[in-house]
Amino acid sequence: MDVVFEPSAGRLIFCAVIGIAVLLVLIIKFKMQPLLAILVSAVLIGVGVGMPLQMIIGSINKGIGNTLQGIALLVGLGSMFGAILELSGGAETISTTLVKTFGEKKSIWALGITGLIIAIPVFFDAGLIILIPLAFGLAKKTGKSTLLYGIPLLGGLAVGHAFIPPTPGPILVAAMLNADLGLVILLGLICGSFAMVLGGVVFGSYVGKKYQIPVPEHAQATMSLSKENRKMPSFATVVAIILTPLFLILLNTASDALISNGFESLKPAQPILSFVGTPFISLTIATLLALVLLGVKNKYTLADLEKVMTKSLEPAGIILLVTAGGGVLRYILEDSGIGRVVGDFVAANNLPVILIAFIVALAVRISVGSATVAMTMAAGLIAAMPGITGLSSIDTACIVMAIAGGATCVSHVNDSGFWLVKSLFDIDEKLTLKTWTVMETIVGVTGFIVACIISIIF
Repeated sequence: MDVVFEPSAGRLIFCAVIGIAVLLVLIIKFKMQPLLAILVSAVLIGVGVGMPLQMIIGSINKGIGNTLQGIALLVGLGSMFGAILELSGGAETISTTLVKTFGEKKSIWALGITGLIIAIPVFFDAGLIILIPLAFGLAKKTGKSTLLYGIPLLGGLAVGHAFIPPTPGPILVAAMLNADLGLVILLGLICGSFAMVLGGVVFGSYVGKKYQIPVPEHAQATMSLSKENRKMPSFATVVAIILTPLFLILLNTASDALISNGFESLKPAQPILSFVGTPFISLTIATLLALVLLGVKNKYTLADLEKVMTKSLEPAGIILLVTAGGGVLRYILEDSGIGRVVGDFVAANNLPVILIAFIVALAVRISVGSATVAMTMAAGLIAAMPGITGLSSIDTACIVMAIAGGATCVSHVNDSGFWLVKSLFDIDEKLTLKTWTVMETIVGVTGFIVACIISIIF
């Protein structure tokens, strides 16, 4: 930009606080659609600090373009992947196989692992609806509380949804912070595993014994549906396809590390590994594999597959637009100088950036409810801080985990996930707060603590 303006630090902070307060009021009080509320807030901040109008337009365009180019294809491909997985029965194959392997007594572990695996390519809501009949079936068979099986499943889904790419949330944060995606996946698996065990399995065992919740009446009809004529894909095929993008991304990261440490023989293969390890290429490969091996091979027509894949793209537009709005806010904060002021404050007070990232994401999560909005706002603020580019790859990946953790905690009445869980389990708001909300908080805090430990050690 050619126009130069130099607002005071006090004015920058004041306008940022007012702008974000307006954002929260518009969403919470007036129920305004988050995209519109974010745009209003961003423009208000820009005008308030004195940014020239054309500079505001430039920041908005930059925020939309730079944000969507890193995530648009991933959201679309992930939606189609999930649709094929649901249609073919792939998710059910994983869950039933794991339960048989672990046995009835350890089925809560199987449900947690199933949720974690399925949430990597499938959105949280879809994954829960697909898998919840298995938890209800086990509860009916054993006579135990649905929470004993449901909470581990929810814990696994929450972890896969928040911590592990190519799920859109962590992909977005990683892109905004320019984090190494291979490291983000690796740390996501580590942080997420601890979070799933504590929040899902351990806490699930506790609440499952404390609250005896029967299988809801609305689930009885669904559970009784016969699936004898449905040919299910093999467990190995489904797992191999789901893990394909993770493997290719990690392979690219590992090859870079090996080459930089003297393994020159890998250099000729590096261009190919880099190509297939690009997130949208790796997810495209996995989606094509799913199309053929889970769809066509199981006698689904191309017309049927095209129909379900197209239908799956409908909710993707909402996710993309809200995400783009978060990118707009990020560049308004950065271009106005607010990010620099916050960065200077953090540096002067010796506050760890990873703590600031967690607190910002947590504050937005509690206020707005949307994990996506919490992630985009926190990532935007942190990315706008000038010192971020100088952090190590490990530290940056840990910050991604901190944002994911903060955006997972304290799901309550302003979060659609809260009401989905309440409705599916047929429990009241008070018990939903005692179970679902606490589980989400344990998952988020555990992931954050593990990330902090990793950042300290490395």
